[in-house]
Amino acid sequence: MTEALDLIASSAFWVAVLRIATPLVLGTLGVLLCERAGVLNLGIEGIMVAGAFAGWLAVYAGFGLWGGVLVAAATGAVFGLLHAGLTVGLALSQHVSGLGITMLATALAYYGYRVGFPKVTTPPTITPFAEMSWLPVPVLAQQTPLVLLALLLVPLLAWFIERTPAGLALRMVGENPQAAEGQGLSVAAVRTSAIVAGSALMGVAGSFLTLAAFNAFFFNMVNGRGWVCVALVVFASWRPGKALAGALLFAFFDALQLRLQQGGGGVVPYQVYLMLPYGLSIAALVLVARRASYPQALMKPYRKGER
Repeated sequence: MTEALDLIASSAFWVAVLRIATPLVLGTLGVLLCERAGVLNLGIEGIMVAGAFAGWLAVYAGFGLWGGVLVAAATGAVFGLLHAGLTVGLALSQHVSGLGITMLATALAYYGYRVGFPKVTTPPTITPFAEMSWLPVPVLAQQTPLVLLALLLVPLLAWFIERTPAGLALRMVGENPQAAEGQGLSVAAVRTSAIVAGSALMGVAGSFLTLAAFNAFFFNMVNGRGWVCVALVVFASWRPGKALAGALLFAFFDALQLRLQQGGGGVVPYQVYLMLPYGLSIAALVLVARRASYPQALMKPYRKGER
């Protein structure tokens, strides 16, 4: 018990928690933006893979680290535009379109890697973002600029959704698109913009893995983080602040299981530790989801003029 408390009290543990949470925060904000407009985006898993690959490849080609982040965001936006065309323009199933985007984006990223590096056995590396050692807060001083970007985006997105006319339009389209159309808003334009912007954030979430957490691209590196983000949006009741709390909670469990594996001495099978963050997060999700207030038009296709 004492060892566990010492572990949780250490700054190194919280450095790991914040690092693990960052791609979840960015991805969850992207999903939240899409869903507040009424569109489910299950393409996040594949978009994160594509963003991770595109960002890493751009840096490897000499675009610079922030250039890689922009390329990853643009990659995510392109897949978001495709998803918007299928779900908003053609009013097709959001589930099917999202899963198709995931499979397409993942396959294209893996294919691009195989074609670009056919004879490479070890993934080529880049120089990732450096730590922000100039910051006075020890936990943040050991993080990269993308961590700070994710933290700043939380209050910024909350302010945008709750305090701006554009945010009001976003919420109205997600709750009652007929009323939004009656006010002269273009439901298609608002939803498309939200999906493209949200998907760009998903691409940036993927780029964190290759440009900050690691220094190379390899298969299965996203490892289900996209699906965790979809669940975290429900846990957060579609609010950015709660999304940050949910991402930190999952990251806490994940960092804890890694430390427990190292100190478990082989008594407990490692699969139990791997299962721990997901099991505890599911339990927390079940407790919170019952009281969640979801956007009323979520997953409901809308055609102009319908009543």
